[in-house]
Amino acid sequence: MVTKQIRQLTPEELAQAYYVAQAQHSRRTADRVQALWRELDYRDLTGSWESLVGPQIVRAVALGQSAAASGSDEYVAAVAIAEGDVPDTAGRVRISAFAGRAADGRPLDSLLYLPVITTKQSIAAGLDEVEAMMRGLTQLLRMAASEVADAGRGATGVSITASRTINGYIRVVNSPACARCIILAGKEFGWNRGFQRHPKCDCVHMPAKLIKRGRHHPGAFDPKAYFHGLSAAEQDRIFTAAGARAIREGASMSSVVNARRGMYTADAYGRRLAATREGITRRGAFYRSERAVAIARGRVPASGRGFQLRTPRLLPEEIYRLAGSRDEAIAMLRRFGYLD
Repeated sequence: MVTKQIRQLTPEELAQAYYVAQAQHSRRTADRVQALWRELDYRDLTGSWESLVGPQIVRAVALGQSAAASGSDEYVAAVAIAEGDVPDTAGRVRISAFAGRAADGRPLDSLLYLPVITTKQSIAAGLDEVEAMMRGLTQLLRMAASEVADAGRGATGVSITASRTINGYIRVVNSPACARCIILAGKEFGWNRGFQRHPKCDCVHMPAKLIKRGRHHPGAFDPKAYFHGLSAAEQDRIFTAAGARAIREGASMSSVVNARRGMYTADAYGRRLAATREGITRRGAFYRSERAVAIARGRVPASGRGFQLRTPRLLPEEIYRLAGSRDEAIAMLRRFGYLD
């Protein structure tokens, strides 16, 4: 891009263009991998993989990784220029460092052979060859797309770190998105914070000069607006029926989503209930809230010394099951830290 053209784009527009380019790299790689998988012989999966198909698939994914990583320096510099700065970098991204290996560090050929194993196991379990091959292909496509996307994200993270005019990034989420990504959307992170992602995640960095780390960047993404723009059926699918209901009734989206991360079952109130470990540590909101109640009722001294959390933090679905009325449900949502 020429500097004049760059200045006409906002950082948000550059991030969107970068996302489109990254998605194209993943799509091209997936198309190539799918065509190669068709050449695999189900009667001799290992033999046809090792002699022909496997090396070509590994090469296709490695080329996709290189392509995804190659635009990172230009992207970060473009954002710096769009914000009125002169790019100042300590070095350029080494593209080869992001190609040929999986995101977890293992050799790419080792990872990409797993769908062959899946196909063999499916045939051994009685699945017909077509279904077994489709199962393996689905796994392979997911892996290929994820590895290409991860290479792009990894290279962008390195480029951000090397740029002295950029001190962090904003997470840019593109729909459709999962619940975990939605609550992180638009959030600011320091340059040294790793990029959380899951298989098939297509979120990208937006390099930025951060004002306050951890806040949600104005204008980058509004999780609440995104949620309310979904149909009720989509809200239920993404956040679960109970979780979506809690959010519709005013519960914090982050609290609802994070609660499911530490889910377990507990015996309380004379029955077996679904609870969460999220927010119950000494620094957790639910722990501090319950301790404040204990102090106010004189059960522990004002210092809070000696307080022990004995009440499990219920999940929204259990609150709805236990509540006798809507007012009671709202009160319980507030007590268990889902409503402010």
